[in-house]
Amino acid sequence: MLKVAIIGNTSWGNSLATLLSDKGAQVKLWTRSEVEAEELNEGTHSYSSTHNIEEALNGAAVVIWAVPSQTLRQNVILTTHYVTESMLLVSAAKGLEADTGKRMSQVIAEEISPLRGQICVLSGPNLAKEISQGLPAASVIASQDVMVAERARKLVECANFVISTSDDVIGVELGGALKNIVALGAGMVDGLGLGDNAKAAFITWGWTELVSLGVALGAKVNTFYGLAGLGDLITTCASNLSRNHYVGYELAQGRSLSEIRASMSQVAEGVYTTRAIHRLAREIRVKLPLTNIIYDILLQNLSTEEAQNAFRGLRENHYQPILR
Repeated sequence: MLKVAIIGNTSWGNSLATLLSDKGAQVKLWTRSEVEAEELNEGTHSYSSTHNIEEALNGAAVVIWAVPSQTLRQNVILTTHYVTESMLLVSAAKGLEADTGKRMSQVIAEEISPLRGQICVLSGPNLAKEISQGLPAASVIASQDVMVAERARKLVECANFVISTSDDVIGVELGGALKNIVALGAGMVDGLGLGDNAKAAFITWGWTELVSLGVALGAKVNTFYGLAGLGDLITTCASNLSRNHYVGYELAQGRSLSEIRASMSQVAEGVYTTRAIHRLAREIRVKLPLTNIIYDILLQNLSTEEAQNAFRGLRENHYQPILR
């Protein structure tokens, strides 16, 4: 029987645990505290939980980190003495490390360097709540070695969760991270009551400039118009289950970022990603006018009135596609 270790008692971690255990895998979900593990084990889940990291990883063929991006490194460090050459290592986290700007696969590789060839990334339009309800979804697994990605696909894919493979690790990870910036802005446009026409323009222009950044960072352009890019973008900008859209909407309603975050039980990754991307864009000299407005609203106290003026002041010629 396939044994899977999932690191992280998150909505995504629990959804993946349910998905894989229903497929027939023996799933062990690791939690931060013994109390969390006991509460999960008292429930009706088809998988078991533990606070013992060695127990979670013992005999696992696949290890999946489903944790917030800013805690991934410390969670990888916990596993360093227990991961082996026979394991597939999968990041299901979407975001960039705020202080370093590193992608999740880079963080894992830094901490488990000898096993970097076994690293995969999972990303796509995957709202955890829908997947946990058994609704159909699709995603992408990427690895530098497409054969490793194919091996992971066969282990994770099931009837209601269709997976394609890619060797564009950079593009798949950036697609999952960058769309959260656009979702923040889309939420702001909705919160300001500017209408769907304005939101469509914002999403189009915002995605175009972020694709230009992704290409400059080494991603393949086609990836941004597949499941891990456009697919995830549509879901995150349109669904009322989107945390990033919610944060943008509430900011436009006049609430402070600290107040909004304090009221949420889950993490809106776009806030950290915006900070990391703002710095990366300056370093490689890529202009991101719309992203800069989002950054100023989030982290420089730009008011909603000033933001509206900034939005209106931008001209369409800023967003002519760079792609030939």
